[in-house]
Amino acid sequence: MWLLILEALGALALLIFLVWWTMFSGRKRGEPDRRDRDPG
Repeated sequence: MWLLILEALGALALLIFLVWWTMFSGRKRGEPDRRDRDPG
């Protein structure tokens, strides 16, 4: 039973890590500032 819980927690941690990685991998300082965008 504990093995299933540990495996589920490991899969959840991996999912959270992958989502975090894909959200912030291409940006130097996280979310871009709204003032940096072109209004047009």
